[in-house]
Amino acid sequence: MSQSSVSNHPHSTFLYGPSGAGKSHVGKLLAENLRLPFVDLDDEIEARSGKTIPEIFDAEGESGFRNRERQTLGAILAPGEKIIALGGGALTNPENRKLAETYDTVVLLNAPVDTLLERLQSDISKRPLLSGKAEKNLAHLLSTRKEHYASFPLQVNTGGKAPKTVAWDIQKRLGMFHVRGMATEQHPGYDVRVRSGGLDHLGEMLKARHLRGPIAVVTDENVGEQYLARVMETLTNSGFETRGVTIPAGEAYKTLDTVSKLWETFLSAKIERSSTVVALGGGVIGDLAGFAAGTFLRGVPWVAMPTSLLAMVDASLGGKTGADLPQGKNLIGAFHPPRLVLADPEVLETLPEAEFLSGMAEVVKHGMIADPFLLNLENFASRSQEAPHEDLQGLNKMISRAMAVKIHIIEEDPYEKGFRAALNFGHTVGHGVELASRFRMRHGEAVAIGMVAETQMAERIGVARARLSDRLVAVLKQLGLPTEIPPALDRNAIAVAMQRDKKKADGIVRFALPTKVGEVQVGVEVDDWETMIVKP
Repeated sequence: MSQSSVSNHPHSTFLYGPSGAGKSHVGKLLAENLRLPFVDLDDEIEARSGKTIPEIFDAEGESGFRNRERQTLGAILAPGEKIIALGGGALTNPENRKLAETYDTVVLLNAPVDTLLERLQSDISKRPLLSGKAEKNLAHLLSTRKEHYASFPLQVNTGGKAPKTVAWDIQKRLGMFHVRGMATEQHPGYDVRVRSGGLDHLGEMLKARHLRGPIAVVTDENVGEQYLARVMETLTNSGFETRGVTIPAGEAYKTLDTVSKLWETFLSAKIERSSTVVALGGGVIGDLAGFAAGTFLRGVPWVAMPTSLLAMVDASLGGKTGADLPQGKNLIGAFHPPRLVLADPEVLETLPEAEFLSGMAEVVKHGMIADPFLLNLENFASRSQEAPHEDLQGLNKMISRAMAVKIHIIEEDPYEKGFRAALNFGHTVGHGVELASRFRMRHGEAVAIGMVAETQMAERIGVARARLSDRLVAVLKQLGLPTEIPPALDRNAIAVAMQRDKKKADGIVRFALPTKVGEVQVGVEVDDWETMIVKP
């Protein structure tokens, strides 16, 4: 069942699989990472019955235990997200399986038999179905449940992996994160969710996070025409007083004048410090609405609902907000993290092809700096130029993995004091290209050009492996993205814009340069970079 078909359910995540697969250990780490409650179904059964699992088997047999299992599972599915570890046979009961899959996602954990046996040595006595000849009984259980386990589409092999690695792997597969990098005592972090159909459940997701109204939904003319009414409906149905705010579309309106108009609208909408601002749109809307929220009444909570691929995988994450000046991009801004980032891949169905490809530049960037998997475009059927949005499952996978790269980096360096500068790869030159084009060139197109120019620069000074730029150019060309500065563009203007870039420190332009696929070096000073840009 797709997530979009489930209404008013808590979206619990179930870990399932044979004994010894690591469900409890991984589940606790996953719940800690996501700041969610953890429930071990077997522990819950013991707590409710006052008996151990072996005692229940002795007194009631397996059928009696399964009956208790079914009753307990139904009882623990109260409202609110949680991580639930299930016993190795819990979903052999069709009713249990239907209940679990209705409430959200089942992740099947597995491992080689030798690994399972090794992990089980310390508590075989607590597992009635394995008592006696453990190896023989485990082999029998795995054989009889082979087709059953194989029927679950989302599977993770835990063999030879640390539990924390498995937990992070599951988060990337599910598109579920909790960002703590800018956490304070009052605001312990924010959730990030990739959820198909999430747009229609925004209201209940805000209520689950104790966000309050009145709500101002900030969007632009293009996105508003498509989705504002639906968002207003889900918020109204959840009991929120809501006001829609529509501004002109485009980077040209990412100005202080627009921010001032947003402040005026917040006043008329009676937005209070406990109210909520929702940014419904691409990166420009997220930057503007987040900045307006962060500076209105010294800080109002806000929620990012990105509607472009670029915003989903990059701009909506990290808490950066701001506006442009005529002299450069994002020269005004503040760190003001959202309370929730909700990415609904279904909205990309209406995204123009050129905008989709612009977002793919950021996906490629994340592949270059940390995740080579993202450069293997055949992994994502949704990337096809003929029908880029056809495969929703592929989109979810790509968005989640690309998000994971940025989230991992901003968790390590939330305020851009060190390695977070890796995310600037392609942007130092790219922002110069974008400004010199007077924003006629899309952000992703400029970043694609910037990545190639900076990789070639890295090769010239001996930082990067030879022919690394060839690999990058091949990927970008396969996507249909530009790889060279257009001849008509003033290269001197690009160099001037780079000198004004906000990433400059101590009067020096420093670069984030790749050394190989999946690795980048930050803070690199290039003595003759102006010549390389102006006279390549």
